[in-house]
Amino acid sequence: MQISRSSFPPGFLFGAATSSYQIEGHGFGGAGSTHWDSYAATAGNVFERENGRIACDHYHRFDEDLEIASGIGLDAWRFSTSWARVLPEGRGRVNQQGLDFYDCLVDAILEHGLKPYPTLYHWELPSALADQGGWANASIADWFADFAELMGRTIGDRIHGIAPINEPWCVAWLGHFVGRHAPGTRDIRAAARAMHHVPLAHGRAVQALRAQGVANIGAIVNFEFAQPADDDPSTVRVAALYDAIFNRWFLGAMRNACYPDVVLEHLEPHLPSGWAADMPAISTPVDWIGVNYYTRKLIKADDSKLFPGWQEVPGPLPNTGMGWEIYPEGLGYFLSRVHEEYAHGLPIYVTESGMADLHNTVSLPLEDQLRTEYIQMHLDQTLRAINSGVDVRGFFIWSMLDNYEWAHGYKQRFGLVHVDFETLVRTRKGSCHALQQMLGN
Repeated sequence: MQISRSSFPPGFLFGAATSSYQIEGHGFGGAGSTHWDSYAATAGNVFERENGRIACDHYHRFDEDLEIASGIGLDAWRFSTSWARVLPEGRGRVNQQGLDFYDCLVDAILEHGLKPYPTLYHWELPSALADQGGWANASIADWFADFAELMGRTIGDRIHGIAPINEPWCVAWLGHFVGRHAPGTRDIRAAARAMHHVPLAHGRAVQALRAQGVANIGAIVNFEFAQPADDDPSTVRVAALYDAIFNRWFLGAMRNACYPDVVLEHLEPHLPSGWAADMPAISTPVDWIGVNYYTRKLIKADDSKLFPGWQEVPGPLPNTGMGWEIYPEGLGYFLSRVHEEYAHGLPIYVTESGMADLHNTVSLPLEDQLRTEYIQMHLDQTLRAINSGVDVRGFFIWSMLDNYEWAHGYKQRFGLVHVDFETLVRTRKGSCHALQQMLGN
């Protein structure tokens, strides 16, 4: 890499990100079932109906994985906790095995010289709560706050930073309107309610963590650069709507206590009665903002005249294995935009950035020069933002390990470390070695 650790400010954190269902192995340790298990078991939802029952078996192999992370010179480990592993029914009975796992995991992260950065929820809702309406049920904000209180009481004294919910757009919109994530519904009323209850649960969780004395609490939001595919007024209009739903709705509520009017025009008839009264809780102060960024989308109007009225069109830039355009300038744009519109003096972290392989053959696990270049380009954009006055404190690469990539199953590989899903043998990729060299300079 044509960049080094010394290029960044002193104390800048370099880390890798993971999530519970994607690496741990949900079939172990008394974990309860989740809506991802039933979603994956339904034909047509997930590549080859694959699920996270074994995943990378991080549940038994976390010491090996942490040793790799420490060995390449990383400073921090971002992980998530599984609600259903700790509370198999989502409420009530605690699975002590699950709670002990995260207690031990935090200790192990620290013993390996890494800073723990947990996220409480990364998309796997306990089935018992899904049966009660899940994120469309207003009570979920209180249920989640109870889970946050329990986790704050258990690990909150040893962590370096924490966030309640990863990528609320994916939880609410992708799962309830688009239907490509669990629970897989396509219902505007359920989607509108989830779009409100997810940020409300975030705010209530922040309050619960504060009550436990937990410090350094953040909000993690994902962004996509929504660019009009042409200059037609209808194209410009729907691209702005896409941006408002994807990039403005959640952070606007969490930091500025408001939803964008252009989206309320369509969703307000389906929101819960009295929703505006929840804004003080949603905008409970946090200590930092996490930016997840992967790609841009070219947007144009479709012919349906139905909400939301857009379609994605292919762009000319190189693609990752996910079919996502590589557009690192978008990261620089969003770091500056968050700094100017939402941070209000808070530090910012890049909490996810990474790419899936263009070639997923198991026989060539080390040939990933494109990933090395991808990481460097996005680090370059981060450094440019810092040099322009944006307070960016860290960068977490997605992901440490090849893992279960949700609806794509095990086909897409995002890892710095190759995982053979038959033997579970870990092999460092070329990008991993390049990162180690960069971190040592």
